[in-house]
Amino acid sequence: MTVSERAVRPVLRLGDWVHFDGGEHQVVALSGASVRLRSAASAESIVLLPYLLGSAGFAVIDGQALPELEPVGLLDGVPDEVLEAAKEWERHVVEVLTGLPHGAEPGTAMRPEFDPAARSLKQRDQAKADELGVSVRTVQARRARYAAQGLWGLIDQRAVREWQVTGQADARVVQAIVAALDAETNTSTGTRSRLIRRVTKAVEEAYGAGVVPLPSRTTFYKLIDVLSTGRHTFGSAVTRRQMANRPAGPFTPTWADRPGEQVQIDSTPLDVMVLLDSGLPVRADLTIAVDVATRTICAAVLRPVGTKAVDAALLLAKMLVPEPMRPGWADSLRMSASRLPHLRLVDIDARMEAAAAKPVIVPDGVVIDGGRVFISDTFMRACTRLGISVQRARPRTPTDKGVVEATFSSINTLFTQHLAGYTGANVSRRGERVEQQAAWTVPELQELMDEWLITWQHRPHDSLRDPFMPRRMLSPNEKYAALVAAAGYLPLVLSSEDYLELLPVEWRAINDYGIRIDYRTYDIDELGPYRRQPSGVEKQKGLWEVHCDPYDLSQVFLRTPDGWVTVPWTHRPMMSGPFADFTWQHARQLAAAQGLDDRNETDVARVLDELLTRAENGPADRRSRRVAARTKVAAASRPRPPQPEAEPVPDSPDEDLATVIPFGLFDADAEAERWP
Repeated sequence: MTVSERAVRPVLRLGDWVHFDGGEHQVVALSGASVRLRSAASAESIVLLPYLLGSAGFAVIDGQALPELEPVGLLDGVPDEVLEAAKEWERHVVEVLTGLPHGAEPGTAMRPEFDPAARSLKQRDQAKADELGVSVRTVQARRARYAAQGLWGLIDQRAVREWQVTGQADARVVQAIVAALDAETNTSTGTRSRLIRRVTKAVEEAYGAGVVPLPSRTTFYKLIDVLSTGRHTFGSAVTRRQMANRPAGPFTPTWADRPGEQVQIDSTPLDVMVLLDSGLPVRADLTIAVDVATRTICAAVLRPVGTKAVDAALLLAKMLVPEPMRPGWADSLRMSASRLPHLRLVDIDARMEAAAAKPVIVPDGVVIDGGRVFISDTFMRACTRLGISVQRARPRTPTDKGVVEATFSSINTLFTQHLAGYTGANVSRRGERVEQQAAWTVPELQELMDEWLITWQHRPHDSLRDPFMPRRMLSPNEKYAALVAAAGYLPLVLSSEDYLELLPVEWRAINDYGIRIDYRTYDIDELGPYRRQPSGVEKQKGLWEVHCDPYDLSQVFLRTPDGWVTVPWTHRPMMSGPFADFTWQHARQLAAAQGLDDRNETDVARVLDELLTRAENGPADRRSRRVAARTKVAAASRPRPPQPEAEPVPDSPDEDLATVIPFGLFDADAEAERWP
């Protein structure tokens, strides 16, 4: 390092005045890494030197500024020949300044014409200009740039100009190509020749034929390839739309500090074909809830395509009850064999004794999209009743619930692709005759998924890492055990009436003949005191609150001042089992096709019974078989609502009294298994 270079090194000395903390201070003492400062008002303070130098606005008054460091990264991107030319100029400039070339060996003698002791700086500039055959102003300009920017100031700036990807093409043509590429986002994928034709017509319509010079066809192709980089304009239409839908801002991770702080819910068609009871292969809808803090899949509900609001509400109910162990499950899946705080949870809820190793997580808030299933009144009421805040994701912004979107991908990779009847993510990845490979019904697949969800809880997750051991991945159960100790957590127990609260609501009058809903009549003796009476709900003009299960319209549930009343359909004895709303609508269409009155519930009931009977006993038309099969699947997988208590039987001395079994806590899956 030369004497000149050492002379410009900045230092902080006693007596220097500095800008600090919005004012001027004088350095009065230095001790190790501590600096004593005295303000203009004679107030003294001691600060650490790193804090002082890194504070906003710090500067030494009338002192030497820090030199601008050379941009080493930019120098690495300069062509070798340009960098060598700059280094050659550096040798000459340093020789003008110091008398010796840059990097001269010790003991090298100065040339007389560049000796600072014998020649002025102006004379040395002239001598160097004469040596190189350039003007004095050129030498002086290079010397000034070197003093300000170092070696970077001697780089030929023509070599570092911004590279124009479009070359010398007319800007109006480039603008038209960009506009045409933007228009391709939501259209079917085409070829480059189609895009060239559209660009040519757009330019001619905007500026006139022959006004704007158009590039050759080869150059056109090169321009399109350069400007469409990363757009997938001529590739997958799905990928193109996804790329265009990415938010403009940076991707930020979604995080939570405790279980249940944020739970993301979404629904998507599962990439597997399932069998209805009639043997027809169909796609199934999967609705899941994922806890962000622990990556626990709190609950998963499978339905034939056509998820309803009551399914989303049922998902909340499944989240808030422990997952029971099923026959055939390995003992390693029990909660007692896991790292969950089992003993503490058993003290809270006795059902945890026979529960599987999946925690019960009570959500503080859920994130949903704008799907009709989640913004329905049924789902919103369920969240309100359970004290859950609802946050809607922004339209067409899947990154707002990126955790659940990524979980769907994990389910397809780790579970779905191993099932018979796997369809692949899209048609281009689908095998041959996938429909014939379908082997699982919806209830069977739900059983398999429930078991797989327990294994998911034991699998290390890349997003769950210990901050003190970042190389170690934690499983959802391990993360839950760690967070529950810090946050404190108690699972919520649902009552037997909570399922009724989650059902859709209809407001109806109670007449002499009962309750009428969609050309169906519901009646029972217990309606006697309420017939032709107002409910007292002024907003609903005196109508009564009736809850309906869309998967079982054979009965409805009436809220009265004395409690719930289960009201059966008057034509229920004609039916062999429960039926859903879509079954009823299909039966009405069949009745109309037969020339019957589709508003006459007796005629529709006969058609409905014939439909279900034909589906059970013999072949039928494809649509009827599908509707009947969906009805049986929905009835088999739905939770059974609480039944009215039976009348007490008088004591008999000749008969032994039966053991009284108290009504236990509501378990959705156990009730579903008891349903015939």
